Amino acid sequence: MEKSCSLVVHFDKGTPALANEIKEALEGNDVAAKIEALKKAIMLLLNGETIPQLFITIIRYVLPSEDHTVQKLLLLYLEIIDKTDSRGKVLPEMILICQNLRNNLQHPNEYIRGVTLRFLCRLNESEIIEPLIPSILSNLEHRHPFVRRNAVLAVMSVYKLPQGEQLLDSAPEIIEKFLSTEQDPSSKRNAFLMLFSCAQDRAINYLFSNIDRITDWGEQLQMVVLELIKKVCRTNKAEKGKYIKIIISLLNVPSTAVIYECAGTLVSLSSAPTAIKAAASTYCQLLLSQSDNNVKLIVLDRLNELKSSNRDIMVDMVMDVLRALSTPNLDIRRKTIDIALELITPRNIDEVVMMLKKEVVKTQSGEHEKNGEYRQMLVQAIHTCAIKFPEVASTVVHLLMDFLGDTNVASAMDVVVFVREIIETNPKLRISIITRLLDTFYQIRAARVCSCALWIIGEYCLSLSEVESGIATIKQCLGDLPFYTATEEGDGQDTSKAIQQVNSTTVSSRRPAILADGTYATQSAALETAMSPPTLVQGSLASIGNLRSLILSGDFFLGAVVACTLTKLILRLEEVQTSKVEVNKATTQALLIMVSMLQLGQSSALPHPIDNDSYDRIALCIRLLCNTGDEVRKIWLQSCRQSFVKMLADKQRRETEEIKAKAQISNAQPDDLIDFYHLKSRKGMSQLELEDEVQDDLKRATGEFTKDADDANKLNRILQLTGFSDPVYAEAYVTVHHYDIVLDVTVINRTKETLQNLCLELATMGDLKLVERPQNYTLAPESSKQIKANIKVSSTETGVIFGNIVYETSSNVLERTVIVLNDIHIDIMDYISPASCADVAFRTMWAEFEWENKVAVNTVLQDEREFLNHIIKSTNMKCLTPPSALEGDCGFLAANLYAKSVFGEDALVNVSIEKQTDGKLSGYIRIRSKTQGIALSLGDKITLKQKGVA
Repeated sequence: MEKSCSLVVHFDKGTPALANEIKEALEGNDVAAKIEALKKAIMLLLNGETIPQLFITIIRYVLPSEDHTVQKLLLLYLEIIDKTDSRGKVLPEMILICQNLRNNLQHPNEYIRGVTLRFLCRLNESEIIEPLIPSILSNLEHRHPFVRRNAVLAVMSVYKLPQGEQLLDSAPEIIEKFLSTEQDPSSKRNAFLMLFSCAQDRAINYLFSNIDRITDWGEQLQMVVLELIKKVCRTNKAEKGKYIKIIISLLNVPSTAVIYECAGTLVSLSSAPTAIKAAASTYCQLLLSQSDNNVKLIVLDRLNELKSSNRDIMVDMVMDVLRALSTPNLDIRRKTIDIALELITPRNIDEVVMMLKKEVVKTQSGEHEKNGEYRQMLVQAIHTCAIKFPEVASTVVHLLMDFLGDTNVASAMDVVVFVREIIETNPKLRISIITRLLDTFYQIRAARVCSCALWIIGEYCLSLSEVESGIATIKQCLGDLPFYTATEEGDGQDTSKAIQQVNSTTVSSRRPAILADGTYATQSAALETAMSPPTLVQGSLASIGNLRSLILSGDFFLGAVVACTLTKLILRLEEVQTSKVEVNKATTQALLIMVSMLQLGQSSALPHPIDNDSYDRIALCIRLLCNTGDEVRKIWLQSCRQSFVKMLADKQRRETEEIKAKAQISNAQPDDLIDFYHLKSRKGMSQLELEDEVQDDLKRATGEFTKDADDANKLNRILQLTGFSDPVYAEAYVTVHHYDIVLDVTVINRTKETLQNLCLELATMGDLKLVERPQNYTLAPESSKQIKANIKVSSTETGVIFGNIVYETSSNVLERTVIVLNDIHIDIMDYISPASCADVAFRTMWAEFEWENKVAVNTVLQDEREFLNHIIKSTNMKCLTPPSALEGDCGFLAANLYAKSVFGEDALVNVSIEKQTDGKLSGYIRIRSKTQGIALSLGDKITLKQKGVA
């Protein structure tokens, strides 16, 4: 857009209307044609065309029109035409407009008066406005509020003009008088805004003289009052107390917009516990009363900010925050749970867990499609609570174990991981958990959950009865042996007794499965999905077990886990069972099961044979049971548990370190003033004012008011745009803040001439958009100018800003000089920050994300850990693989890195490297993301940085 105007109109430059056609339409009597012609004229003017011959036609034929649309378009036309000549003097023909505007201001129709007054707010020429001032003032007493509210705004804009105080010196007095008698809420708001902008003391006097009636004022006026309070308190902190009382009183008004603004103002102005508590209560009230999910998310963001700065006060509000879980939206529920988990204390933990348990129970009965995902969130929240406060584990663990057979595999996995951790950290619960697990094991339908549950059974069944129950449960779930017998004829007929078929709910594609007798049956691909409860088949003693159906579908990893669990249970049985006969009997049964699994795996009937790893593990278990020794027994029965305990301790240590890192270290400056409030006079101070004073002094003493001046970092971000020998030198300081990039460009005229119409022209490549069109400047000899350019970012991608500086010299106005600027590359590192996520979530995202960028390792570094640390530092990501897993020197290293962008996008990186015999590192770095931009940009960054290592 070439010219500023209050209206933005789409204009197709491909079909410009001819000036003659517009002129003819304006001279005609058809009102509709006049409207269309005026619109075309305005669009042409907005896009840089000049049509000087139209002005007189409009004065003659359009000015007298009584049509309201024509009059409004006329005012828009008058707004954008040039009203001054090249020297800045008002054109003589503008006198014709003055008379028309005066007539409009005295027009019998209130709409014409109102739009004309609004038009005057956008006029900057005092010569045109001066003769109209009496008419503007007379409209302050018009009967219609539409006219009065616009008249107030017109008075304010006149008073704000460079010569405004001479034109209308009594404006504040007139408006104050108007305000005391006015009844219309919008007019009162505009009048108060005028006093607030132009005569602040009068606005404050009016506020305190009507302090008892503030709660009855209209919503718009109350919002302006809050703006005034913010402005006054920033400049005069000593007066803060009495204004905070006004804000507290406004918290009880019916308008939700006002109370939201009040809460925000309170938090920004005061640190007093009473004020923070009032703000937090207001946010919680809005959280429950508002139905719009966007509003709820914004309010939760505000509560999250309060939690960071005033945790002690927010702890008491945790139950109010949790009431937001009644909203079915998952984002709101996730945010609510995240806030609540950081507010749990020994005092409120029981209430919080009780609330979460109720929500878990609700997910069973409800038919909501996202119930599985919500249940998973709740399980993770309860897990966190139980780790922080082990005493609550006993109240929740049995309820959660009902969900081991959950159709949502992720939720069931969270439950079994929770149970695994609790059984180790809470020894008192071991017996009850093992008993419950053995009772409910048959319900588990997912292979991953079965594997984890079998590990628990193998490690924590200690007494004779528990070990025997564990072996019996596994045998029952495996069903009758053998798993597979070859047919004599090869025609698929039975050669042994009928075996129960797997009865599963069809979830995905169907495929043939081999029954124990070798015949084919159709079975669903139900490894990780739902299966209906086992049903008794006539002629069999028990229904087919979950382990059998999963192993028959080809899951030999699970078969290896079954073999390891049975081995552990047999080894423990040898310790607790005195009867050698019973031990030998159990051993032979276990060996038979393992041999049967190997036989099934090597049969030609299965679509895929057993994998080598699973085969080796099962064979190892068979060899071990045939020949046990003390050293091997120690490894199997003690070392596994010790590794798990070490892993838990390592996890706890990492979490503690993260909490310590988050704790802010504040420093007070040596010369900061500290007031001792005990020595202050308390006369006339309310409790709230006193609290506020104390909190301010404490903050000043502990250094919370000090802002970290990142001056050294700021210097690193200055980019040189032109050379030192160019007539104009330019450099830019780039600030990236979420969705905005601000270029602060310093331009220095190094010549002895005045540079006219100097313009910084920028263009962008990538997902960057220029917000505004740069202005023209005049630069005196050897002077400098600060030019700001705003750019919007829409995705995490490396973008480029390029452009040039164009100017004219005073000696040769006709010739324009162009200086091409260096490109500014916007780095992806400005958008992404290190983040954490659970292992399960990482794997899920890794499987889901479609964009992958594979970068080959090419570096001179020869140490695996050093190279990993270099990649972490270069990409601004967090290593999710614990340090303990990276210890040792084996010549291999694999690690997962994770980061999140400001737009909420996830960036996943897997580093897999190997040390070659010549000492060099080889391998790949794989990047995955949902969008192409982040994967490509990160890949480029890694390629650049790994080569740059010296």
